[in-house]
Amino acid sequence: MGYTWTSPAPETVMSPAGERRVTVIRPPALFRYSLIRNLIELIHYRDLLLTMTVHRIKVRYKQSLLGVSWAILQPVSMMLVFTAVFSLIARMPGSEVPYAIFAYAALLPWNAFSGSVSGATAGLVGHSQLITKVYFPREILPITYVLAALFDSLVASSVLAGLMAYYSVALSMKALWAIPIFAVLICFSLSMSLFLSATQVRFRDIGIAMPLLLQLWMFATPVLYPLSAVPLRFRDVYTLNPLVSIVESFRQAILYARTPDLILLARSAIISITFLIVSYLYFKRIEATMADTI
Repeated sequence: MGYTWTSPAPETVMSPAGERRVTVIRPPALFRYSLIRNLIELIHYRDLLLTMTVHRIKVRYKQSLLGVSWAILQPVSMMLVFTAVFSLIARMPGSEVPYAIFAYAALLPWNAFSGSVSGATAGLVGHSQLITKVYFPREILPITYVLAALFDSLVASSVLAGLMAYYSVALSMKALWAIPIFAVLICFSLSMSLFLSATQVRFRDIGIAMPLLLQLWMFATPVLYPLSAVPLRFRDVYTLNPLVSIVESFRQAILYARTPDLILLARSAIISITFLIVSYLYFKRIEATMADTI
């Protein structure tokens, strides 16, 4: 087994005796070639990425009585609570569909995001023994949490299909917009996962603050209420949150059979892709000293 030390891009050399491989990790330069080289290396480790993702899903539900049903129980229980509170007690502005399906349609992308970020933030620290002993692209760990959260959302979407059938909400061709919408969601979830997981290595406060951050973030996203409830004077700043467009666009496409606001969705895509590139470069820079700090 090789060992790892830090030096001023990952480079594999042989020890003087030629007995074992030594991986030297150094921060990438801010050049296109460096970024492409890191992505090519990540592709070479695709088997490890797939294996760890499957392992992540299996471990999550191992020795659980309900098993994968937990992926459904969480959003369903949240939907029931929100429906009881915001439909029966504190009435929300009127919607074209029942509040239960209105809330559940937003909980699918939201839970995918929150599950990705909360898991990935603690992922590097939780695998400290692996990181300090074996070399592999460290970004594989947060990526596996994003993919596992998407799997949970896919399982939970079966309930949305059941609710649509129960409330006689027809599915139209506009539902195909869910593909680019979830592509933007993946970009933003991955960017936040890379950024927060790398920061958590140096500042453990991030993990402690994560539950509070996600709770505040949910209320700053139109999960419990429609976008139309936000006053117009605040909407320009409010929509800088990429999840606003993701959640609202998903509702429009799935529940209302409408084309999403393309300008709003494009803005979220630009923000997500830009932040993903910046977060990835930041992550690779932190990776250079990760084994020493973690």
